[in-house]
Amino acid sequence: MSAQPISGFGSSRRQAARLAAVQAIFQWQEGEHGPAEIIDQFLKVRRGEAGEGGMRRDADQPLFKDVVEGAVSHKTELEEMLMGALAQDWTWERVDRLVRAILLAGAYELVHRRDVPPKVAISEYVEIAHAFYDQGEQNFVNSVLDRVARQSRSPEIAR
Repeated sequence: MSAQPISGFGSSRRQAARLAAVQAIFQWQEGEHGPAEIIDQFLKVRRGEAGEGGMRRDADQPLFKDVVEGAVSHKTELEEMLMGALAQDWTWERVDRLVRAILLAGAYELVHRRDVPPKVAISEYVEIAHAFYDQGEQNFVNSVLDRVARQSRSPEIAR
């Protein structure tokens, strides 16, 4: 994993929101703060900060908040779907915590944000994986989210 996301990612307001949402979900998984406190921290303190822990000032705040709150509130359902989409020899516990945050955010959008086309959601979260990793994690994220999309939105995928 690289220390900071690669430059150039997050060029749109929605990409910046998704990147910050993944970082907030990752922080929530650490268990020290609740989602409301983390969201508030990102919106009031980290907004405009540069680097891995910050959020672009012009990030799409409603999308950021929705993805974090949605992934957290639907965690059990999303994890079940994601576990079903893993290869047989993989367990959820084996998945790196940052990759879990990426998958939770992506699965939330695929299952609960019907306004976002499946290909867009998958592509955005694959790019987030690429921003942090330089090995095969982006292929892993692509494969798992593609399976979730086929399960939850197969009519749209078939078009």
